[in-house]
Amino acid sequence: MRTDEAAAIVASVLADAIATHERVSRLDPAPIVAAAAAMAASLRAGGRLLVFGNGGSAADAQHAAAELVGRFERERAALSAVALTTDASVLTSVANDYGFERVFARQIEALGRPGDVAFAITTSGRSPNVVAALRLARERGLRTIALTGRDGGEAGREAEVHVNVPSASTARVQEAHRTLLHAICAVVEKAMADA
Repeated sequence: MRTDEAAAIVASVLADAIATHERVSRLDPAPIVAAAAAMAASLRAGGRLLVFGNGGSAADAQHAAAELVGRFERERAALSAVALTTDASVLTSVANDYGFERVFARQIEALGRPGDVAFAITTSGRSPNVVAALRLARERGLRTIALTGRDGGEAGREAEVHVNVPSASTARVQEAHRTLLHAICAVVEKAMADA
């Protein structure tokens, strides 16, 4: 590949990412604010955030939990957040014994309590294991948030709070998800500091 061809690919990716972020910036911020408010209210009441997703969304779930347990931009008390994507023994035993569709729902069953927040991240909105976990979380009295792409799919319809990045490109959705997660962390951190 010639250098100018590679440079054109880079320029195209950056232009697409900027365009997606610009579209997201024009969307109603109410769902983003509602997601952060639900998280902060749960954490203030002694609840916990259970974050989950598949693939790149699993990495985003781990990143979000790390920002809250550690710190995002300010010093404050650690916040109770768990990524349900990190324990290989739990994931593989549940997948083996119950099927992959149950890997997150089983953990919600074990760890979730009424008032906690189940936070699903899915670029398609159609992942059966994500939808199953959201459904179980609602049945058990957890607050539910879905951060989705495309049209939000069943996960978006299942969640109490739905934050959507309306793009068909998985890569662009993931990039916008990371920015939205940072915005949510910033709001949660400020809300907890002001409490």
